[in-house]
Amino acid sequence: MAEKKKFLLRIDDNIHASLEKWAADELRSINGQIEYLLKDSLKKAGRLKSNTGENENNNNENNAPG
Repeated sequence: MAEKKKFLLRIDDNIHASLEKWAADELRSINGQIEYLLKDSLKKAGRLKSNTGENENNNNENNAPG
């Protein structure tokens, strides 16, 4: 797996609280929830490069006959 980049994110307290609740509801960390939301938005916008192993695996599963 590729190494993940680290960066500082400053957000409003209300946004953080909402993300914290949402993440808990979906059994994710706040970091995991933010990454999930960003990845989902990038996919929907057609801006996510498909050269990651995870994306290739998802594409292979969707194209499998059956």
